[in-house]
Amino acid sequence: MIDPPVDRPLSQRAFSANNSEDRLNDGGRFKLSEMAKKRYLLVSVGACSLLLAYLCGLQIGEFQNQNHAELYGVSQIPGVPPRPPRWPEWVDTPLQTYLGEAEQEEDGPLLLHQHTSPRERREIQKNIYKSRRCRMDTCFDFQRCERGFKIYVYPPQKGEAPSESYQKILAAIEESRFYTTDPNEACLFVLSIDTLDRDQLSAQYVHNVRARIQSLPLWYEGRNHLIFNLYSGTWPDYTEELGFDIGQAMLAKASTDMDNFRPHFDVSIPLFSKDHPQKGGEKGYLNLNNVPPLRKYLLVFKGKRYLTGIGSETRNALYHIHNGDDIILLTTCKHGKDWEKHKDARCDRDNEEYTK
Repeated sequence: MIDPPVDRPLSQRAFSANNSEDRLNDGGRFKLSEMAKKRYLLVSVGACSLLLAYLCGLQIGEFQNQNHAELYGVSQIPGVPPRPPRWPEWVDTPLQTYLGEAEQEEDGPLLLHQHTSPRERREIQKNIYKSRRCRMDTCFDFQRCERGFKIYVYPPQKGEAPSESYQKILAAIEESRFYTTDPNEACLFVLSIDTLDRDQLSAQYVHNVRARIQSLPLWYEGRNHLIFNLYSGTWPDYTEELGFDIGQAMLAKASTDMDNFRPHFDVSIPLFSKDHPQKGGEKGYLNLNNVPPLRKYLLVFKGKRYLTGIGSETRNALYHIHNGDDIILLTTCKHGKDWEKHKDARCDRDNEEYTK
C-alpha cells in the first residue's frame, strides 16, 4: 500500500519556501558580482593600455625633437646659444644601382676575383682588412702636430724615378707652406716611393715596396703617414691589393671600395691622368667669374666601358645621364683582348659614337 501524503503544517511549508527563495537570491548576487569584476578588469586593462600609448608617444616626440635639435643646432636650454649645425652623414647609406638584373649579373660577385687562386685571395683579404679599424683617435699621433701642421717628404732613395704624376704630387707639397725638411717638426709623412700604380702589368709598377718601406727609420707601423694610390690590382679583377702592408698609414686613393674605406681617416681622391696640370693657368687667365659658368657643356667624359669586373657597374650606368646636349658621355667596349665575349646590346652603338 502506498502511504498517503503527509500534510505538513503551514509554518513548515512557509519556511521551506523562504529557504529556496534565499538560495535563488544568493546565486543571482554571485553572478552579478562576477560580471562586475569582469567589467572592472576590462576597464582597468583599457586604461593601462591608453596610459602606455600616451607615454610612448611622449618618448617618441621627445626623441624626434632631440634629433632635430642635434642636427640643426637648436638649443634646448634657455640662455644657451645653439651649436653650429652639423652635416648629416651618408657614409653608411647604400647607393641605389642604375643597372637592371641582367646587367647586375655581369658585375656580380661570382665574376670578381675569378682569376685569382684561393691562396692569393686569402693574402689579399689579409692585407686589405688588417688595419680597417684604424681611425684618427686610434692610429694617429696628435702630439706630433702640437707645434703646427708640417709635412715631411722622404728624400728619394738611390735609383728611384717617380712617375710624372707622383712628381707633381710631391712638388705640390714641397712648394707649399706646410713643407718642412726637418722630420722632427713633421706632423705628417709622405713617401718618396711611387705607390700610385700598383698594377703588376704596368710599366710604372715599383717592385720591393714592402722592403723599402719597412727600412724607413720613421715608419712606426705607418702612423702619421699618408700613402697615395690611383691604380691597384690587375684587369679584370682590380682588387685593392697594393702589394705591401700600409699598417696604420692613411690612404689617399681613387676608386676606393666603400667596404674598405675608413671614414674620417682615409681620403678619397679623383683619378687623374699624367697630363693633368699641376697648377692652374697664369695670372689673368680667368676672365669671367660667373657662377655657374656660361659653358655649353656641363659634363663631358670619354673613355673605356668595362664590361665585367670591378668598375663595370659604374661605367655601364653612364648612359643613363647622357643626353647628347650638355652632358656628353662617350664610352667604348673595346677593352681587353676578349671584350667581344662579354659584348652587350649597346656596344655597337657606343663604339660608333665613341669613334666619331
